[in-house]
Amino acid sequence: MLTQEQLGFYNENGYLGVEAVLTADEVVALRRVTDEFVEKSREVTEHTDIFDLEPGHTPANPRVRRIKNPGLYHSVYDGTLRHPKILDIVEQLIGPGLRYNGHKLNMKYPAFGSPVEWHQDWAFYPHTNDDLLAVGVVIDDMTVENGALMILPGSHKGPTLNHHQNGAFIGAVTEADFTPEEAVPVELKAGGISIHHVRALHGSAPNTSDKPRRLLLFQYCAVDAWPLKGIPDWDSFNDFIIRGEPTNQPRMVAAPVRMPEPYSEKKGSIYEVQSLLENPLYAQQ
Repeated sequence: MLTQEQLGFYNENGYLGVEAVLTADEVVALRRVTDEFVEKSREVTEHTDIFDLEPGHTPANPRVRRIKNPGLYHSVYDGTLRHPKILDIVEQLIGPGLRYNGHKLNMKYPAFGSPVEWHQDWAFYPHTNDDLLAVGVVIDDMTVENGALMILPGSHKGPTLNHHQNGAFIGAVTEADFTPEEAVPVELKAGGISIHHVRALHGSAPNTSDKPRRLLLFQYCAVDAWPLKGIPDWDSFNDFIIRGEPTNQPRMVAAPVRMPEPYSEKKGSIYEVQSLLENPLYAQQ
C-alpha cells in the first residue's frame, strides 16, 4: 500500500514510481509471454488487431512496438491487469470502484524503439471527472537510456493543451511555445510500476541503449467516471468494471476539456496518429 508521503507526492506531481510490486517470477512470466508474441509477429507484415509494428519489421527480423489489448490474448496479461497489489494501489488514488478503459504493451527494443511524442491521455478520452490514471508495469529495468517514461511534474493541474494540427486531432501537443525542459524520468527496476494522472503531460524518447524497455500499460478510472464521447451500451460498459458496482449516476467535476474531434485521416495507434506531426520533439528512428 502507498504511504501518506507517496500519496502526497502523486497528488502534487501527478505521477509516482513504486518499486517491487510484482515478484521476480511474475516478471519472468511476462517476459516469456511477450517473447512468444514477438515470435508470432513473424507471421505478419502489416499492422493487425494485435500487433503494431515498427518501421523495418520483417519476418526474419521482427520489430514490434505495441501489442494491442494484450489482456484479451493471454491470461498472464489479464491476470496482471487484475493484480490485487496493483488494484489496491489504484484504489488508494481513485477508488473504491474501478473500471479499466484500455490496455497495451509498448515496447522499445535496443537501438530502434519508437518515441512517443508529448501528450495528455485526457486529450484522447475526456470523462465526466478526471479520476483516471495509467499504470505502467515495468517488464525490463526502465532508464533514461532505454526510453523511460518522461513526465512534466504538476502538469495534471494545468490546462488541456492543444493536440490538433491544421484543425484535426493529431494525438500530440502542437502548441508552438511548449517545451518539456522540466521533465523528469520515471526510472524503475523490473517489477515496479509507474503511475501517471490522466491529465499529466508525458512522452518517451527512442531507445538508444542495448537494453529493451517493455512497459505494460493499464488505464483505470473511477467507476463513476463516464466518457464524454458516450458508451457503447450499458452491459458492455459495465463489463469493464474490475472492482465495485455499476452506477448510472456519473460524477461531474469541472476540468478543462478539448474533444478529440475532428480526428486526423490517420487512424490506428498513437504512433500512427502522431506520424503526421509536423514538428516532432523526438527524432524518429
